[in-house]
Amino acid sequence: MSEKGFEPLSSQLGIAGTSYRIQLGLINDKWASRLLKGNTVIDSYIYKDEDVESGFPNQNLIVGWVIRTVAIPNINPHQIMKTTQALVKQAIEKKEQKKVMAPISETRAIELEKVPDSELKRPKATGWVKEEGMKSVQEIEDEKRKAFQERLTAKKEEERIKMQNSTSTTTVHTTRQLHSIPKGDSKEQSSKFCPNCGKDLDFKFCPYCGKPLPH
Repeated sequence: MSEKGFEPLSSQLGIAGTSYRIQLGLINDKWASRLLKGNTVIDSYIYKDEDVESGFPNQNLIVGWVIRTVAIPNINPHQIMKTTQALVKQAIEKKEQKKVMAPISETRAIELEKVPDSELKRPKATGWVKEEGMKSVQEIEDEKRKAFQERLTAKKEEERIKMQNSTSTTTVHTTRQLHSIPKGDSKEQSSKFCPNCGKDLDFKFCPYCGKPLPH
């Protein structure tokens, strides 16, 4: 069959032990395979809809077509199957990429519906809107200032108490009135002492017999 219109979806992979290569692609949006030797296309084959399973051609059908086309005696079908599996994997990936990247000719310009300006207008809040649970900058500054003043007052009170305690420990103030010392008679007091040696002469007992002395 002619290869006219063949759209390749895989590279050209060689069959081990031979000089032939296989390639998968599309012809008129249908799965197709072609057999090459050197730069020459030996044959091409378009698979029917019933030959396609799970989105790609039945691999056994590809192997059978290659064996019939090559006509090499004792060719290893296992080597053909390995090549076919790799080709199918490449072709599926390439086809998925084509779905994601659609050609420019197939894309259509989509015009968005214009929304009236009246529907776009929304009420604008003037100034800064305070959210619930949030404090303004002024409130935070007032709290900081109040906390500083409280710490300063507590510190001054602490220093005042320390000064009072230090003053009370160094100076003792008392309002108790001390008894005055009786002056007495100076002549009587001086007569009880020896005017020469200053010894006490106010004996209540005799220093010799020990009896009490009259006064």
